[in-house]
Amino acid sequence: MRLHLSLTRNNSIVPFDHIPTLAGALHKWLGPENPWHHNVSLYSFSWLMGGTKHNGGLSFESGARWFISSFDPHLLKTLISGIQKDPTINYGLAVRSITIQEDPTFSTRQSFLVAGPVLVKRRLGDRIHHFVYMDEESDKLLTETLITKLRSAGLDSEGVRVAFDRNYTSSKTKIVSYNGIQNRASLCPIIVEGTPEQIAFAWNVGVGNSTGIGFGALN
Repeated sequence: MRLHLSLTRNNSIVPFDHIPTLAGALHKWLGPENPWHHNVSLYSFSWLMGGTKHNGGLSFESGARWFISSFDPHLLKTLISGIQKDPTINYGLAVRSITIQEDPTFSTRQSFLVAGPVLVKRRLGDRIHHFVYMDEESDKLLTETLITKLRSAGLDSEGVRVAFDRNYTSSKTKIVSYNGIQNRASLCPIIVEGTPEQIAFAWNVGVGNSTGIGFGALN
């Protein structure tokens, strides 16, 4: 299930790397003792949409669009309640309306554009290595992460596969700063193969690492 949020226009410039602000708003709405904060992230959220570059950041003259998706309907109900209590985000942005979208019906192979950079990382020895769409290992690691989330949700993981769509000629990487940590992530479409239920799950929870802080959301 997906919440599409329509936001007011900003009154100060929104930084390009604004996902810490979005993650902060999301957890404010979920509450300080929410059970989702330290568990496997069965949710994802997009970056802000509808902005233009202005004075070293982004401006949303007609308001911004943002979506949050989750496999867990209770999480989304809690979010709606939190938004109703305090719809503010930052930079003058606040939620002015919410539209609920049910899961689409998928086939057994689906291509997705991404609504946020896809982060693939693993610890190699004493350091964290970031894999990008050009790396052959990335598809295997994306699949491993989705399998972990399916099993965490108690769902069948047999036969699922995730891959970057390397036929897309405009793919690129992006360095994303999150709380001082530099993350190299990929802006590249994703192909998910599996049952319609598994693909709907991926559409909700995103792909790759750190979907709970704004990476890997799928359009």
